Amino acid sequence: MTERIFLQVDGLRFSYPECAVLNALSLAWPAGLALVRGDESCGKTTLLRLLAGELAAQAGRITLQGTSLDEAPKAYAQKVFWIDPRSGELDTLTAQGWLDSLPARYPQWDAAALDAHTEGFALHEHLHKPLYALSTGTKRKVLMAGALASNAPLTLIDEPVGGLDKPSIRYLAQALPSQATQSDRLIVVAHYDTLADVPWGSVVDLVRR
Repeated sequence: MTERIFLQVDGLRFSYPECAVLNALSLAWPAGLALVRGDESCGKTTLLRLLAGELAAQAGRITLQGTSLDEAPKAYAQKVFWIDPRSGELDTLTAQGWLDSLPARYPQWDAAALDAHTEGFALHEHLHKPLYALSTGTKRKVLMAGALASNAPLTLIDEPVGGLDKPSIRYLAQALPSQATQSDRLIVVAHYDTLADVPWGSVVDLVRR
């Protein structure tokens, strides 16, 4: 039985002024877990930003659950969770304040899942702190807890283990597979290598141009 296509990417092209990054990339991914893999500067984050609608491609088409990014950008955006962990846009918010803002944005928000991820990532002692005061790893854990609890149809996570301690990496490797059987969600992770023990349903390897 052929798996239903959840995210369709056709002929995606994107270049920065100094270099081409993606050239006619096409994907057809079912729901589940997908890995975008490659070395530094090969376009992993750029692809996530394109999938999020944060960057505009020079050519190509992205369709999520039948919704075209070009034709219905607002409807498409409502299906996507994306926060760049390097961005300082949220830094003045406390971790708890940011997490409290998410249920209004994501109708399938799972409060019980957030409790589990808060415990699994050992975040309780950090929730009162502003995001700018958190270490790189702790900020990433807060963002991933929100991402996983959002239940957004397309959830995009960039370089998830940057700055993480070993117990948190182990927890992440347990938390991601729990999403793999959902038929109404695709989690796309960008990382330089395969995370051990994560059952990726789809993998794309990018190379530096």
